[in-house]
Amino acid sequence: MIDWPEYLIEAIARRKCVLFLGSGISANACNDAGKHPLTWEAFLRDILAKRSDKLEGQKDVIEQTLRLKDYLTACEIIVETLGDNDFGELAANEFRRPGYKPSDIHEAVYRLDSRLVLTPNIDKIYEQYAMNESHSTVVVKSYYEDDIAKYLRTDDFLIIRVHGYVDNVSKIIFTHRQYSEARCKYASFYRMLDALILTHTFIFLGCGISDPDIQLILENMNFLYPGCLPHYFVAAKDTYSKEIERSLLHNRNLELLTYDNPDGTHQQLLNELKELINKVEEKREEISAKGIW
Repeated sequence: MIDWPEYLIEAIARRKCVLFLGSGISANACNDAGKHPLTWEAFLRDILAKRSDKLEGQKDVIEQTLRLKDYLTACEIIVETLGDNDFGELAANEFRRPGYKPSDIHEAVYRLDSRLVLTPNIDKIYEQYAMNESHSTVVVKSYYEDDIAKYLRTDDFLIIRVHGYVDNVSKIIFTHRQYSEARCKYASFYRMLDALILTHTFIFLGCGISDPDIQLILENMNFLYPGCLPHYFVAAKDTYSKEIERSLLHNRNLELLTYDNPDGTHQQLLNELKELINKVEEKREEISAKGIW
């Protein structure tokens, strides 16, 4: 059971928290045929199987990069071999066309009522759930749009796609080259990320630890501004060793919060989020009663 830190509860209650949703959150969605969207690693492995003839010469090196969790390099090799169009169709077939329906965990994330949600996921599952529940009042932006900062200064609820989305494949950040180009061409967006990490508490849900965007920004902020309160990374128990856990805290100022996952279904994460919702709602009532917003 997660012992949710009081500081995190208060940050969410005061809407000074950013939810960062990884592919593990989307993987809970399901379509009418019972299909779930693949995680990023599973998607790349699926391509390796579906395009085995075209990727035969690159199979060993792709497998090696996947074992190292270096998804950007694996994806770069795949895209360069298959071409942008074929890869884009494979992405659409996996992440858009199946018609996934949101799950209970999407509802739980929404009920945390965070004003800012960031996601590297290229599907639209959570954003469409949020749009439906909010009657289209939520604003959704991608990293390459030049008016994101305007919405950070308003009271609007904002979802930011930090890697783009499946309807605009040419702007999705799939590879090392695309990532490097984006950091230069859209440097203002990454400066906004710097500012958010400095002024808000991040909680990472359904994520891995290898995303270069977040790795670099967290490490920079940790050493530029030592002594800041931590951000939080939620993962199944025993996913990471104690040594990696210490490294995440010392180098990225990320505190690991773990939940039990005996059957591999991550059902306990949903239960933990429901408990967090209750604690946040109680804290908001307390803040409102005392008039200390």
